[in-house]
Amino acid sequence: MQAQDKVLACVDHSHFADYVTDAASWAARQMGVPLELLHILDRDAEVAIGKDHSGAIGVNAQQNLLSELAERDESRSKANRERGRELLNSLRERAIELGVESPDVRQRYGDLEETLVGAQDQVRLFVLGRRGESAETTQRDLGRNVERMIRSLSKPILAVTDQFSEPERVLIAFDGGSMTRRGVEMVAASPLFRGLPVHVLMSGKARRDSEKQLDWARNTLEQAGLEVTVALIPGDTERVIAQYVHEQSIDMLLMGAYGHSPLRSLLFGSKTTDLLRSAKVPTLLLR
Repeated sequence: MQAQDKVLACVDHSHFADYVTDAASWAARQMGVPLELLHILDRDAEVAIGKDHSGAIGVNAQQNLLSELAERDESRSKANRERGRELLNSLRERAIELGVESPDVRQRYGDLEETLVGAQDQVRLFVLGRRGESAETTQRDLGRNVERMIRSLSKPILAVTDQFSEPERVLIAFDGGSMTRRGVEMVAASPLFRGLPVHVLMSGKARRDSEKQLDWARNTLEQAGLEVTVALIPGDTERVIAQYVHEQSIDMLLMGAYGHSPLRSLLFGSKTTDLLRSAKVPTLLLR
């Protein structure tokens, strides 16, 4: 087994953590690789809560207040660490019940993006919640960290919705480009979707070589022993995919992510973000 053979699941204190654990456990079992559950503690948030309010009071009073604030910070940090350990232990038990052998848990202070980028050489698949702890109160349909993480990482990312059940049908959103061709090759080579029916859908603007591209995708997947269905449906990509997912009872979507720069996405919008917002199923994103 190579050093990079690991599924890394990012969890927090939201109910989405259960679904992330479920999805990561399924992926680790399918691929026969270790699972690690990671919880990041935000040191900056703790510091912001307990920042110095001593102002221009006397020296002794200031020293006493700073000592009191330091004690409060340490107490808060200890409570957060303990809360995090309880979360990880609970999710570890959940993963074991789902058939994962000896899942690993890790808790650390740091920045989520920096931590994941630093770990990706040892990771085959990242699993993130499409929404996280902050979305519990804001009700955002896409967590604030998701796009940033996807743009920063070069490994596949499974973005999990509010529910997860083991997929029975998979859809590849295929455009014939290099990224989605790599996705087809990855599905053919990986045990992740072994034994599952795989659908390949081309949508958007019509292309001269669409049929040829779909034939290539079908042949590549069938040679790997997969059951394949291909479809060519012109029209708005987001609408076509959403309708296909519903009509064909698709359980997981695979697509390329963020082919353009963040600036271009800011000015013109992003198909990846639109699809993530509209998709009701877990989505495997390729970079």
